[in-house]
Amino acid sequence: MAGITMQGIRKVYDKTFLAVDDFNLTVQDKEFVVLVGPSGCGKSTVLRMIAGLEEITAGDLYIGERRVNQVEPKNRNIAMVFQNYALYPHMTVYDNIAFGLRMRHLPRREIDAKVRQAAEILEISDLLKRKPKALSGGQRQRVAIGRAIVRSPDVFLMDEPLSNLDAKLRGQMRTELIQLRRTLDTTFVYVTHDQTEAMTLGDRIVVMNEGHIMQTGTPEEVFSRPANRFVAGFIGTPQMNFLPARIERTEGGCAVCALGRSIALPACFDRPELSGREVVLGIRPEHITLSDDGGIPAAVVVKELLGSTVDLHLKVGETLLEAIVPTAAAAAVLGEAPTVRIAPDMAQVHLFDPESGERIAESAAPEPDEATANA
Repeated sequence: MAGITMQGIRKVYDKTFLAVDDFNLTVQDKEFVVLVGPSGCGKSTVLRMIAGLEEITAGDLYIGERRVNQVEPKNRNIAMVFQNYALYPHMTVYDNIAFGLRMRHLPRREIDAKVRQAAEILEISDLLKRKPKALSGGQRQRVAIGRAIVRSPDVFLMDEPLSNLDAKLRGQMRTELIQLRRTLDTTFVYVTHDQTEAMTLGDRIVVMNEGHIMQTGTPEEVFSRPANRFVAGFIGTPQMNFLPARIERTEGGCAVCALGRSIALPACFDRPELSGREVVLGIRPEHITLSDDGGIPAAVVVKELLGSTVDLHLKVGETLLEAIVPTAAAAAVLGEAPTVRIAPDMAQVHLFDPESGERIAESAAPEPDEATANA
């Protein structure tokens, strides 16, 4: 088994198009890392450079302790699962899985043992005599994964392997991938544009945009403490609400002027240097609740019943925002109520610089003094 180290990786196509720039990442041995971002952000290019399918313009790539920039794909001991499965249509499932082993001239008995073991792990033992055209999308994906498993690679690379499946099957395959990872206990690098896959599969998430890493962290870190406005808007469904705002000092401490109101901010933002500063206030739809009395009046533009919750598209003045509220709490809204009153949970807000988009860090909680600590 092996980890992966990428140092200052850069990829330029046709000497003009910069696809990936200054990419620095270390994937630990047996870690499951997910590269996630919008289409065209460079995540698949990174994966193909690890696989050796794309040349590296600049930088260094290590698999384990070995620098592999000039090493042929077949000599890197990696296995890749593609989006389109890449199965041989004229071969049976058995032969598709066994193909790579035969190319390495392994003994027939060893090939048979490996193929049947992989088929058992993936629960496709009864499909070994079929050809790909007789398989469902999920079954074809299992065959593609089986072909990778039998090679016992140092690293598994997966390029959007679930994107061609319907929503129900994607959910099922996510669960199976989690179980497979526990069984194989090896290094995975997984590419997707689906944040649900990223959040549920990865030990760590690498959020990319325009060839750059925007943030690296655990799913919880990336969701709860986005490093910038791009990450905050990309991770989370529906996406975070962003509101123009200004910080001001009040008798009670610190407040933010937004939605036509002055709303108290948590003490962690009570810093003199922030007073009067223009900011972008971010709050997730699930952190906006309905208020029986008080609160901010909001016009209901669209309401979407999602079962246990309702997605409310609201308008406050000229500002549009979304709120996700429990269906039971929104009984009146499901009628013809034209307006509601909302209350944002200010303990859950995020502040971003309107120019750079970077997160404005909260101040650390003060350390307790010795008397308090020993009380």
